[in-house]
Amino acid sequence: MPEEIELESATSLAVTFAWVAGAVAIAYVLGLVLPWLLRRLGRRSAAVNDVAVLTRTPVRALLMLTAATIAIRRFAEPDASWRSWVDHTLVIAIIAAVTWLAASLVRVAERRVFARFGGGDEGLSDADRQRRRVLTQVTTVRRLVIAIITVLGVAAALMTFPAFANIGTTLFASAGVLSVVAGLAAQTSLGSVFAGMQIAFSGAIRVGDVVVLEEEWGRIEEITLTYVVVQLWDQRRLVLPTTYFTTTPFENWTRNATELLGTVELDVDFTVPLDAMRTELQRRLEESELWDGRMGVVQVTDAVGGVVRVRMLVSAPNASALFDLRCVVREAMVEWLQRTDRGALPRQRLEGMPPRPAPQPRTHRPSTNGQPKAAAGVFGGSQEGEQRAREFEKGAVAVDERIDWRSEDQMPRGYDGD
Repeated sequence: MPEEIELESATSLAVTFAWVAGAVAIAYVLGLVLPWLLRRLGRRSAAVNDVAVLTRTPVRALLMLTAATIAIRRFAEPDASWRSWVDHTLVIAIIAAVTWLAASLVRVAERRVFARFGGGDEGLSDADRQRRRVLTQVTTVRRLVIAIITVLGVAAALMTFPAFANIGTTLFASAGVLSVVAGLAAQTSLGSVFAGMQIAFSGAIRVGDVVVLEEEWGRIEEITLTYVVVQLWDQRRLVLPTTYFTTTPFENWTRNATELLGTVELDVDFTVPLDAMRTELQRRLEESELWDGRMGVVQVTDAVGGVVRVRMLVSAPNASALFDLRCVVREAMVEWLQRTDRGALPRQRLEGMPPRPAPQPRTHRPSTNGQPKAAAGVFGGSQEGEQRAREFEKGAVAVDERIDWRSEDQMPRGYDGD
């Protein structure tokens, strides 16, 4: 008897496996045919074609899992030892396939919105402000919706376990306490998510915007719910949290318009021909495709330190063209000065002072009575002054010889005996 029971069980398992394999094969073929039919119908409907392309894999997986579940419930024995865990596994797999299909449908909706506004980020220019705004908002919403769908799918899968179901019931009963605890624990993460939503719908930055932040020039490459990727001018990537753009000032060069003004400054000599420089600048700008024709002037902004500071103000349709135009103008004006007027190049002047005349000896001024008058002063250099000097020296020596120190108490203060 036990051998017969085992034989019947093995036979039943083989039959069940055969039915399941057949059902899965049929579902797989149906999963291949259904997208083909949708693509045939989607020749005139781009939306149907997108559904066929983006959902073919999750639809095929869902059909195969559904067919396997139906075959097991129809042909397998209810009291089989493997039945419970196989049914549970198939339920979890079906939940995952449904979640995958829902996320694919969200991507279909995103592609339809992009198609309505002229495509995605391929060929996106600075002037396409509306497209960049829609691209930023739709991309952010798509990521948020897919994240919500994924969380719901994981929650649904966990609810199939009895232990998690009891935990879920308890948590739902204490939703108020849970919300407070979750809010405190995920304060930073929630702040980043809300900052990402604020950026997406406020229009402070968009994908493709030219910004200057952290003393770096770059272009917004990607905006997510938690971080923003900026492609810098040297092809580096600067990754910043979304809260940075809601709390820190930054420059957005393409917020409302892409046209910009730029300056080129040169220090030249005072002899520079300004009118000729203006003519040369205008000629160079008209020859350049980078100039948009709005601004092209030459101004003298300073004239100190032996040089004249000349500022050339130019305009361009976008930031990239402006940088190249400034380089072209700077090089052209330097080359023009070297070719036409080298005297206008900045220089330093050193001027020598004439030698001082030799001092003249003092002479006696004649007196009113015809006799020479001594120069002013006690020792003015005259014969009388020289005589007074000799008498002064003799008197000083005589006074010094008459000094007789009697004791140390009579010595002058500070005298050291020398």
